[in-house]
Formats: sequence, C-alpha cells, structure tokens
Amino acid sequence: MLWKLSLTGIKGRFKDYLVLFSGLIMSSAIFYMFEALATNKDFVTSNSPIGMAAIVFQIGSVLLGIITLVYIIYANSFLMSMRRRDYGMFMMLGAKGRKIAQLIAAETLVIGTAATLIGTAIGIGLTQVVSQFLLSRLDMHIKHFSPLYLPAVITTLIFFIVLFIIAAVVNQYQLLKTPVLQLLHDDQQPNRIKENKVTRLIQIVLGLVFLAVGYYMMIAIATFQVMGLVIALVTIVLGTYFLFNAFFGWLLMLLKRNEKLRNKGLNNFTLAQLSFRIKDYTKMLALVAMLFALALGAITVGIGYQNEIPKIADSASAYDVVLNQPTQKALTLTKNLKGIKQTATYQVKEDGKTVYYRTEQFKQTPLLTIEYGKTGSVSSETKVRKVPLSELQTGDTYLFRSIQVPSQTAKAVKLVSNEVFAQIAAPTKVVKTYDVQDFSANLPVIKKLYQEQLKANPELKANPEADSSKYVSYKMANGVFSGLEFMGFFLGIAFLAMLASCLMFKILSGAASDVKRYTMLAKIGVRQSLLKQSIAKEIGALFLLPGIVGVVHVLFGLQMFKELMIDPYNQIWIPFGIFIVLYAVYYVVTTWLYRGIVLKETKFGE
Repeated sequence: MLWKLSLTGIKGRFKDYLVLFSGLIMSSAIFYMFEALATNKDFVTSNSPIGMAAIVFQIGSVLLGIITLVYIIYANSFLMSMRRRDYGMFMMLGAKGRKIAQLIAAETLVIGTAATLIGTAIGIGLTQVVSQFLLSRLDMHIKHFSPLYLPAVITTLIFFIVLFIIAAVVNQYQLLKTPVLQLLHDDQQPNRIKENKVTRLIQIVLGLVFLAVGYYMMIAIATFQVMGLVIALVTIVLGTYFLFNAFFGWLLMLLKRNEKLRNKGLNNFTLAQLSFRIKDYTKMLALVAMLFALALGAITVGIGYQNEIPKIADSASAYDVVLNQPTQKALTLTKNLKGIKQTATYQVKEDGKTVYYRTEQFKQTPLLTIEYGKTGSVSSETKVRKVPLSELQTGDTYLFRSIQVPSQTAKAVKLVSNEVFAQIAAPTKVVKTYDVQDFSANLPVIKKLYQEQLKANPELKANPEADSSKYVSYKMANGVFSGLEFMGFFLGIAFLAMLASCLMFKILSGAASDVKRYTMLAKIGVRQSLLKQSIAKEIGALFLLPGIVGVVHVLFGLQMFKELMIDPYNQIWIPFGIFIVLYAVYYVVTTWLYRGIVLKETKFGE
C-alpha cells in the first residue's frame, strides 16, 4: 500500500523528480569522465611532461570527490524536501514510522543506484564523444587512453553507491527524529543565517587570509611543489566558503538597507527571495565558484598549450619550410601554401670539407635566423632577424644549420662569388625556403612537404635528432604537450557540464516552492515584465558572484604554469571570452526554465 502511495506521489511531482534524476546522472557521468583520466596511470605518466602529474590528478580526485559529496547532499536534501510532507501525511493516517523510514531508504537507494548506473554509461559515451571530437579537430597525439576504463567504472560505482547508502541511513534517522507537524510544514520554514557582526567579520578575514595563502602557494609553486598544491587546495576551498558564507549575507543586508534600491520595482521581493534560502545559496555559490575556476582554468590551459606548441616550433627555426633538393612533387605542393610572406632559393656545392654558397643570393635574400631575448632562452621575446652579409662571411656555421642537412653541419661554410662558384667541381644542389603567415593553418601541407623531404634526403630519416626543421620541432613539442592540451580541454568540458548541472539543479530545485509566491504577485496585479525582471536579477546574482570569484582564482592559478609555458596569459581573452559566452547561455537557459515553472500558474505565464 505504501509503495502505491509513494509511486502516486512521485508521479504527481514527475518534473521535479526528473530534475533530480538528471542532476544525479550528470554528476556520476562527469565523475566517471574525470576518473577515466585520473585512474589511468599509464595515460597520465605517458602524456604529461610534469613529473607530479599523477599527484595532481590525485589531488583533483579529492577535490572533485568533495564537490560531488556536496552535490549529493543537496540532491538528497531536495529529495527529502519533496517527500517530507507526503511522509508526514502517511504518518498522520496511521503508518508506522519505521515502515516510512524503510520506504524512504529504499527510494533513496533505488533512485541513486539507477542514476549511478545510467550516469556511468553516459559518462563512457561522453568520454568517447569528447575525446573523438578533440582528437579529430586538434592535432593531438595521446597514448594509453580508453573511453571504457574498468578501474574508473568501479571507482565511480563504489563511490556513488556508498554515498547513497549513507544518504539512506541519514534520511531514516532524520525522519524518525522529526515530529509529524514539522514534516508537514518544513518547506515553509525560511533558512536564514543567524550570525552576529563579529562572527561575520571573522569569517571575512579568515576567507581573505586563506585565499591570500592559497594564491601565494600557486605563485610560488616551483618552491613548494606538491606541498604547495595541497595547501593551495585546502586554503582556497576554505577561503571561498568563508568569503561567500559571510560576504553574501552581508551584501544582502546592505542592499536591503538601501531604501531607494529596495523600493524600486520588485527589488524588495527579489532580495527577500534570496534571503529565504540564503544559507543554502552561499554553500552552493562557493561550490560553483570552484567549479567555475576549474572549468575555466582547464580550458585556458588547454588553449594555452594549443598556442604554445606552434610558438615552441617557431623558436626552433626561422623558416616554416626548408626543402633540400626538392622533388617535383614537393614543388607542386608548395603551391598549396597559404599566405607566403617570403621565399628564397639558394644554390649549394660541397666537397669533403666545405659547403659553398653564392654571395650574391644572400645579398638579394638575406638569411633568416632566430634571435632570443636577453636571457638567451626561448621566451616571448623570440623573434626572426635578417643576418647581415658581413656576419655570414665570418664563417659561423651555426647560422646556416636551418637550411642544411645533417651531413653538412660538420663542414666549413664559404660564401663565394658567382665566378668562383661556377668553377667548383661539384654538382649544384638547391635549397628553397618558405616563410608563411600562419604555420598552424598550413600544417597539413607542411606535413606532406616534410615527407617529401625525407624521400629526397634519407639521412634526415636516419638522424631525426639532427633535423632542425620547424615541423620536426613542432612534432616534438606536440608529442610532449598535446597530452596536457587534451587533458585541459577534456576536463574543462567535464567541469563546465558539472558547473551547469550544479547551478541549474539548485535553482530549479527551489522553483516549485516559489510558484505560490509568484502566483500571489500576479493576482494582485504585478505585471509580467516586472516578474521576469525579478527572476532575471535573482538568478543573475547567483551566476555573477561565483563567476567573479572564479575568474580571480584562474588569474592566480595560471601562475602555476609559468615554468611550463612561454606565457600562460598570452591571448587569455580567447578562453575567457568563449567561457563567458557559454556561461551566459547557461544563465539564459536556466532563467527560461525557472520562469516557465514559477509563472506557469499565473495568467501571465507562457
């Protein structure tokens, strides 16, 4: 009988249960996606140049576990909030408390287990789709990666099922200890923060101190290594929580004291809406801020390494393409190069000890070389310069290595006149160079040209370490860093989905209880436009605050990559712009869904 009543209650709130179930499925799917990388030690170690990459992923697993735990707590709270009134009614009608407790435990386990199994399956599918998308769109080379990774499946199932077992036990205990009348009216109780000014001030100070320590650890990560990462994780999480827990309530209090602002439109109602669930909102906002930082940071790093690889290649050679003794096929392929800035042709002769070039050709088209910054290392100051003829005539063989094959680099170099060059008894060889506007855009053609270069010069294939061409440098850099690029994009997409799920779930989970308040406003004559403005402001505040904090976290967090990237802040506006647009889309969608729920019963609703 109780099961029939329970199923009837679930059917009556099917949309709410759909929100809950979707959120649980998404959380387990995202957790699996992360664990598919974190638990695969072969993948992490073989695709990352960072020695402590495995430790970083372990720390990330702990952080994601904490985030998931908080998310499950909210989901369980939402489940209980939907059913507490029903359970109270059952008990009023004579049902035994222990029977009800068993019922809610069964409901929790069934919903949780089903969501975990479906979510894990979806996570495997999403891992396959996301990885294939990244690998097909970007020139990445990764090893030991599998969308279906059994240890990740086991970890996900065990973690979530244990959480739901604990949730079932907690739900049983809470139900048996809660009076029947409180079960019937629990959803009408405001969740306010009762703190004095001293407590709030202490929390704000602690929040700022913790954040300062965390930011310092990220800036000085080269000194503190793993310990710095651990300290940064703990302090930034605590700092974010304390800051939101104290600051958000304080901000609302200040806004409510501003009479002019409070009395404008429905601002008083909007502030009251935020105050009604202030405690839950502050916790969720701290969680969203961390997810925002993780998602934005991962995508920023991914794009950073995507831009970094061509830069590393650029620092190796001044020429995008160098063809020694080009084949006819190679010459034909060069016609497909886009945005050619400069091309040059140099004739070469060589004997057993010397390589000869025509002086006149270097007068017409000066040799190009890489000039580094003051430190003499690869940096953002790296640039291409033209080598004066007088410098070439000094006999410095290093300047010519970019246009030579390995066997020529050990020989002396002489620039001679056209007459002397013609008298040298050796076959004439040709070197052609090309400099293009965008190396990455021409990569498919350059790759084919490199294959032709290997055919024309077998010694390049036999001695790849002696090949100083830009494409070889690109392949080496891509082999080292594309794993990090893949991890950045993959985890960024996963955390972004988790972010959307958390924030959307929290907002929509409270929508059902708001219907009466918006219906009442509509009945007393409040215009639809004002109701929509109130909704937009309320949800906008919940999106904006964690977004600001998340951006600050990322700006400091990028300091950790200053030893691994030429410039971690280079073109940072690209990932930031993309992410903000996606975040804005989430805001619009969430607002639209929330509005559809709370305005449905009003005569103004859509």
